[in-house]
Amino acid sequence: MKRIFTSILIAATLASCTTTENDFFVNEDAATFAEVGSIDIGETGAAEISAYDPQTKRLFVVNNSAVNKIDVLDFADPSNIKVISSILVAPYGGFVNSVSVSNGKLAAAIESTDKQAPGKIVVFNTTDYKEIKSITVGALPDMVTFSPDGKFILSANEGEPNASYSNDPVGSISIISVDENYAVTTLDFAGYEGQLSALKTKGFRVFGPNASLAKDVEPEYITVSSDSKTAWVTLQENNAIAKISIASKTITNVFPLGFKSYNVDGNEIDPSDKDNTIAFGKWPVKGMYQPDAIAVYEAGGVPYLFTANEGDAREYDTFVETLRIGKAKLDATVFPNATTLKTDPVLGRLNITSTLGDTDGDGDYDELYSFGARSFSVWNGNDGSLIFDSKKELDTQCATAGLYDDTRSDDKGVEPEGIATGMVGNKKVVFVGMERSDAVAVYDITNPKAPVFLQLLKTGDAPEGVMFIPAKDSPTKKSLLVVSSENDGVIKVFQPKTIM
Repeated sequence: MKRIFTSILIAATLASCTTTENDFFVNEDAATFAEVGSIDIGETGAAEISAYDPQTKRLFVVNNSAVNKIDVLDFADPSNIKVISSILVAPYGGFVNSVSVSNGKLAAAIESTDKQAPGKIVVFNTTDYKEIKSITVGALPDMVTFSPDGKFILSANEGEPNASYSNDPVGSISIISVDENYAVTTLDFAGYEGQLSALKTKGFRVFGPNASLAKDVEPEYITVSSDSKTAWVTLQENNAIAKISIASKTITNVFPLGFKSYNVDGNEIDPSDKDNTIAFGKWPVKGMYQPDAIAVYEAGGVPYLFTANEGDAREYDTFVETLRIGKAKLDATVFPNATTLKTDPVLGRLNITSTLGDTDGDGDYDELYSFGARSFSVWNGNDGSLIFDSKKELDTQCATAGLYDDTRSDDKGVEPEGIATGMVGNKKVVFVGMERSDAVAVYDITNPKAPVFLQLLKTGDAPEGVMFIPAKDSPTKKSLLVVSSENDGVIKVFQPKTIM
């Protein structure tokens, strides 16, 4: 399971530029973000996810490094951040996976000590940290967010199987009504079982041992429209996005994402960690998009969905889907140069899924599918169609900056995981966190159909949480980017220059 990020401002910063945003305008240069503060709150497992409360000027940070807790940080001065308290989550279950803030309320997603049992969303007061409400949701709530109007809390309940795959709970999405004493409705995907064949032809995956569609689906991350009526949820392992009607509390659509060819111009990859170089080329391999984080930017009546195409494989005691091409049996007709391809400096080291590719059922692979797409993409939230993909640019920008980790070439490259958007000056911007390059890429998305690269920011080790704070809510009254990194517990704060 991947720890993912959220924040109070997710809906506002992921929505289109609103009148409220324009009422507080700071003329900033979106290409000039620079570090203005940092703090180290622990080791591996610390600083996974952060949420900001503008009322108290505090950061609430997931910290599972030693004791499962939420650290509370004084953020009034981002250049001098201090830990001032902690909220222990052991009374509610196991790991805390995600946090979100709205109107003085902190929502925390906490898994059960038995990960396959129902988890909890616990709501605390951001001033005194007292519990407001504890709500039971589906198994393994991995992400939580408030709707922009603060009236709903939504959680993505991943429902991962146990190590032996003998207990695989259904994946689900919970919708909690704040104004109705936190009444909860939990949705699953059993109603889509009859559409499975059609969905699979478009790239949807159901492949766990003896799994139904409902059990195989693993909701990962949620974004919500600016009017708080619609949500979109990534189904990472399944290579899809689900669309949710919050008003009717129903799953209205599932969008399979298809595959990305690495054998066309612009999509080149470096597939080997044993070739002693960083070299991007075209190869007869496809990538499954498998997005982790998702953000919506609405413009011209179209909800544009931005996804960080991380990729993820299932690896359990009794079921491992990963397979190196060097160990795979390739169809001799499709791959006449199979012997060369299977060597380590070529494609031999690249991890693929063993669950796809034998198209004729004869025991060898006719097609090769790797994990993730090494990119961020833009999708139409109405019909799921692909509008834009960054192709190889994240890889090449990191390589140019000396931040590309060649030891990850055989897996998922820079591994885009986190994504957030915001208005910086007169530009709409997206921030893409890359776990294996320890960096965040900044793009101008004023035209969401054609994002333009602006800069690359060096972060802590394995950035997990990427959170944008708009100037109107910021303690400095300037836009802030807060990046929390799970491998070293470091939180870094970035701020752009003001244009005079």
